[in-house]
Amino acid sequence: MKSGRVNLKKNLPVLLPLVLVAIITTGTSAQSQTPTQSPVDVNPRAIQVPSSQPKLDVSYGYSKLELRYIRKDAANPNGCAVRDHEETEEADVAPGSGHVTVAGVRYDLVQFHFHTPSEHRFAGQAFPLEMHLVHRSAEGKLLVIGVPLAVGPKSVVDDVLATLSPECGDPVDEPAIDLNRLIPSTHYTLHYNGSLTTAPFTEGVSWYLTTPLTVTQATLARFKAEFPAGNAREVQPLNGRKLTGVPII
Repeated sequence: MKSGRVNLKKNLPVLLPLVLVAIITTGTSAQSQTPTQSPVDVNPRAIQVPSSQPKLDVSYGYSKLELRYIRKDAANPNGCAVRDHEETEEADVAPGSGHVTVAGVRYDLVQFHFHTPSEHRFAGQAFPLEMHLVHRSAEGKLLVIGVPLAVGPKSVVDDVLATLSPECGDPVDEPAIDLNRLIPSTHYTLHYNGSLTTAPFTEGVSWYLTTPLTVTQATLARFKAEFPAGNAREVQPLNGRKLTGVPII
């Protein structure tokens, strides 16, 4: 992805006016003593822009995908007929096909998956869908890029979700895609420290939230038909955490 001068007024209008203003003008609980759980509600009071912050350096290539249904109720005899609220469709990528680097630490892209509605909220509002790009370092630390998805023109996400994997069926093999197309062509993210949004809700996950991509109404309807009750965790208390503006290159 190309670097460039950050133009917040141009690049962030779709993250809701209150959040945009905060960036420009401001320089169920967890099971621990100091909960840092995810997802969270991105509100203006929680945003700060420090004088310097390590950039999120994205280095993606092309990869074939294997889309598979992630089950959470395999022990349930009726599991194939019901939808556990933590189940999802997950696209596995080829090893080495993409990575990000932050402050000299490399995190390899492992998989990406989807939640409806969006798990993160923006000034209290949810998007219809959210994509999580999950990365892991050599030491096992996790970094997740969260991409809200709004209804609009067709994108690469429509290609990924064109045929969903059945809960108790075979994965879907998909042609190679340019992984760069999974990230909006803006140059800014909001970073905070949080957790996994499914059990065991492990903390120490580094989150980066981007501006939205779009999917068609047909793709959204197809995914929501698979998960009619949704598969998103409720927002968690910030507990004093701040979201910081971080350039993405």
